[in-house]
Amino acid sequence: MHLLSTIERHLRRTGLPPTRFGREAVGDPRFVMDLRRGREPRQRTIDRVVAYLATQDRDR
Repeated sequence: MHLLSTIERHLRRTGLPPTRFGREAVGDPRFVMDLRRGREPRQRTIDRVVAYLATQDRDR
């Protein structure tokens, strides 16, 4: 899944724990773990993650 690979790159680059990413991006600390297990997020959730990543990249 492209979204998961994008998130994984962000986590490696920033050192952010997956639980914190999930909590900050979508309010779900299990989000990344669930994606790793095959969870298919809805488009609205994907949009929230993309917006969060864009904000993080802009703030760097």
